Amino acid sequence: MLHSGSVPRTSTCPPQSLRRPGLRPQRAVPAMVRVSAVMSDGDKRFEVEFTPWLIVGLGNPGNKYHGTRHNVGFEMIERISQAEGISLNTIQSKALIGIGCIGEVPLVLAKPQAYMNFCGESVAPLAVYYRIPLRHILLVYDEMSLPNGVMRLQPKGGHGQHSGIKNVIAHLDGHSEFPRLSIGIGNPPGTMDVKAFLLQKFSSVEREQMDEALDQGVQAVRALVLNGFSQHIRRFNLGQKYKYHKV
Repeated sequence: MLHSGSVPRTSTCPPQSLRRPGLRPQRAVPAMVRVSAVMSDGDKRFEVEFTPWLIVGLGNPGNKYHGTRHNVGFEMIERISQAEGISLNTIQSKALIGIGCIGEVPLVLAKPQAYMNFCGESVAPLAVYYRIPLRHILLVYDEMSLPNGVMRLQPKGGHGQHSGIKNVIAHLDGHSEFPRLSIGIGNPPGTMDVKAFLLQKFSSVEREQMDEALDQGVQAVRALVLNGFSQHIRRFNLGQKYKYHKV
């Protein structure tokens, strides 16, 4: 279980006890992932508690799907894991998860292992277990309506006919008021079958665009977790919208 704790602003987060490989949260009593920060002199008049985030990348498990268009959500979770030093080393609620922080804000990274169409079976139980509100559940997924490598970060939205998002909404009792980071993968060329397109790997040019986008996505997620939907996120969305437009 993750416990509340007081962490000086100069300390790392979470406590080292939460970083041990193989650590599994105890399931007896659900608890919110929460960290308190106090001024270095210990004056609790300035204590601040941070609401945790659940960041879920949608995709399909197994080597067969690694590197495919439909799995860019998994790739984003892996990038965040590497950038923030959060190990994905625990299985909980049919998901591979990692527990850590961005800055002093606690978060749970998750890659559901029950396939795209059933990812809600992981998202809802994790949100309930860690008492994470809808506004702090960030879903990361592929989006055909956006050009390859173009991203959009929104505070809420519909399912856009995405099977994974549909399943998550269904398991959240029909609620869709959660943030989402959609990653453009473009549309199938000509009359190509949609399923075949989604399960196809990127071309070398597309791969280069996607790698650049994933790095930009890590920065956007960091800004969101630390500052919410601020002016920085609005600038990010605007920059993404016109990233391939020549001036």
